[in-house]
Amino acid sequence: MSTKSINLKLKSISPLGIIIWIILALFTVIQIYPLIWLVFFSLKDNADIFGGNVMGIPKIFHWENYVSAFNVGNVALYFQNSVIVTAASIIISGILAIMASYGIARMKWKLSKFVLVIFLSGLMIPIHSALLPTFVLLRNLHLLSTHWALIIPYAAFALPMSVFIMVSVFDGIPKEMEESACVDGANIYTIFIKIILPLVKPAVATISIFTYLGCWNELMFATTFISKDTFKTLTVGIMSLAGQYVTQWGPIGAALVIATVPTILIYLLMSSQVQDSLVKGAVKG
Repeated sequence: MSTKSINLKLKSISPLGIIIWIILALFTVIQIYPLIWLVFFSLKDNADIFGGNVMGIPKIFHWENYVSAFNVGNVALYFQNSVIVTAASIIISGILAIMASYGIARMKWKLSKFVLVIFLSGLMIPIHSALLPTFVLLRNLHLLSTHWALIIPYAAFALPMSVFIMVSVFDGIPKEMEESACVDGANIYTIFIKIILPLVKPAVATISIFTYLGCWNELMFATTFISKDTFKTLTVGIMSLAGQYVTQWGPIGAALVIATVPTILIYLLMSSQVQDSLVKGAVKG
């Protein structure tokens, strides 16, 4: 782009447009700075944190905080457990929600509306109100302190919102597409896999992100159902980094950065899919 064209564009911006750009730039800095501050926090020691340099750049960059978080704090193991639990919950709840929603929205049977109401009633139940009965159920099934102790509840509580979104999506797809495929000899499985699923990819990305956020950041179930260090997730593991008498906050900050990075990456990779689903009416108010 030439200098002349840049000058012409700058001259075309009105004073109101300049003010709007300044406001947006300030808003961007306000939103991004907490992440920058967290990175700075993870590279400080206690003397730097409590010595009046809480918000500023570290005087000395303590990269060993990350080494300590991985080696002493077992963050690598906790991170692996979080990935296993979250990925399994997303896959299980996604498959169940897509298939159930397709059956409710596209097939004609007497109890379809009633089944939908049962799924949606789960939206009115706070997840932590089911803590005690879920604990008793998992104990009777001998699943406590295993990955399944978190995967099953996470997948179950992700179903109501996922079904709500997917039913809205399937309702918006013209039925003539399926009728044309039936005329051409396609069975219901071919229609579902080759025609319907490609159309609902943005909505699948949406429910996957919602499920991810609910599983990755969950603490109460992870604290209650898991007692062995071998199966603890990242949120519980970060809590265990706090010492009884003295706490090294640098490694905790490093662990928080490690826990935050996947969320940022997933947002950057899948934000366009979520925007597409919103534009196309995947989420209806």
